[in-house]
Amino acid sequence: MRFDVFFSICQTEVQGHTPSERQMFANFFDQVEAADRLGYGTAWIAESHLSCEVQKQGPRPVIPNFKGEIGLNTDVLLLASRIFAKTKRIQVGSAIRSILVNGGPIAHAEAVRTFLSLHSLDPAESRRLQLGFAAGRFPFSTQPFGIIPRSAWEEACWPQVKSKIFLEATEIFLRFLRGDTLSSLDVTPQMLCARDFGERTDEWQRIRSLATDSSHGPTPTWLKPGQEWRGVTATEEALIVPPRWIFDRLAIVPRQTPLDLLDLFIGSHDPVAQIAANQWMPCGVFNLSITPGSEIERTHARMRDHYFCTHQKGATPETANTTRPWQRDLMPRTVLIFLEADPRLSPEAQSQRAQEQARGALDTYWQALEGTLDERRVQQAADNALVGNPRQVAAQIRERFHPEDRLMLWFDFFNHDSAAVIRALESFQAEVVPLL
Repeated sequence: MRFDVFFSICQTEVQGHTPSERQMFANFFDQVEAADRLGYGTAWIAESHLSCEVQKQGPRPVIPNFKGEIGLNTDVLLLASRIFAKTKRIQVGSAIRSILVNGGPIAHAEAVRTFLSLHSLDPAESRRLQLGFAAGRFPFSTQPFGIIPRSAWEEACWPQVKSKIFLEATEIFLRFLRGDTLSSLDVTPQMLCARDFGERTDEWQRIRSLATDSSHGPTPTWLKPGQEWRGVTATEEALIVPPRWIFDRLAIVPRQTPLDLLDLFIGSHDPVAQIAANQWMPCGVFNLSITPGSEIERTHARMRDHYFCTHQKGATPETANTTRPWQRDLMPRTVLIFLEADPRLSPEAQSQRAQEQARGALDTYWQALEGTLDERRVQQAADNALVGNPRQVAAQIRERFHPEDRLMLWFDFFNHDSAAVIRALESFQAEVVPLL
């Protein structure tokens, strides 16, 4: 079993106190240096964009009851450079990088290749960048970059259209990242069809009506079953989702970037997205949510069949060196942890204090996100967290996880006491790991 650390750098109010941005970053670097010293594998860092405090003053606040900023890291590549300079062993991961913001997928591919070119200049450097990428959590962070409905029919089925946009972005990002030369005409066209709506056939019929009504603007291209569009054959009636990124034949620089210090993880539990990403480069799956165990196991089963499924097509010399089969550590999982190991307390008192810490943090979290205290969700989160003294936490890990799982332990969840976070990092390695 592998143990990483998840860092939120969440500048929110806890027990009436909100640290300054400077203090938040100082705490983070103290903690990541401790994690490096203690032997944790990767520091996964949450990414956010644009101010939640300002956004909630608008007409459609996303988290109106949240005080402060959901996260302060806006660029894991900048943080990674400083982390690698200040540490010796720990690797760095993005949790997760939105490829729809700040210029879109081409800009992100260029930035990552630039980072890797500089990171690899030191011949003794073997630490890897673990790049989790996704579409982003909040709509307000992608809207300024043009990720908005462009027609009445797109607005009517925006969740489905946005999923197609992410598929388009993923292909562009991965193909440029691996060094391809291409134009937007080389990108797989995205199609919307009845199966995207599941059993909601009435909704699909409504979208068909809107999309064929010229009074709402230009009508999209429709395909009948068996018709082909730029190399893709429709298996059922489908409409073409107009591309978001239109560009002539391009290649990005640097051109000679080594990719051997990069690991990729797609931040989506959509099977279509997971399989599509692995057509271009090997991509694990990033799990940043309380996901049911049945879904976790279905994902492992699916990825055993589809992990980097293009050894036969599309592989380049740089990407073809990933030949290992799917392994469970290719899906790291975030886990909240509330560990109390104060030797002055009895095991029973340690357990009680850990339970109180968990309850206080989870109460604060749900009230901040929703404005009300949802007892069911608080209890579900507590049940999925690791809570207790060292023996209890070790027992929970053995009971809930596979021996080959990879856990991103979230110690700083609604906790600004940096010394306490570091003590928990130390206690886990000293008192929990030996019991496993």
